[in-house]
Amino acid sequence: MMKKIKIRTKAKEKKGIVKAKLLIKHPMESGMRKDKEGKLIPIHHLKEVTVVYKDETVFAGEFGTGVSKDPFISFAFKGTKGDKFTVDANDSKGLVGHTEVTIK
Repeated sequence: MMKKIKIRTKAKEKKGIVKAKLLIKHPMESGMRKDKEGKLIPIHHLKEVTVVYKDETVFAGEFGTGVSKDPFISFAFKGTKGDKFTVDANDSKGLVGHTEVTIK
């Protein structure tokens, strides 16, 4: 079974504005660090994160090696309580993550 990128989410609506928070579990290796034996740890980082609400992209980000481990992303968009949006992520090793979030 292929490993997947884990995405934890929270989304709350207030006065028509949804505040979304994402925590993406990922090692975000730059390819510059060394392990205990002194060998370089291979590059492994997030490439893209996309959030879609009602067939419209409300957040899109391209990531590189300069982002820290387990990135936290926070953003806001116009939305309605009870609606759903999706979060998709992919990385440099071909791993993917997908989650569907219900707005509270």
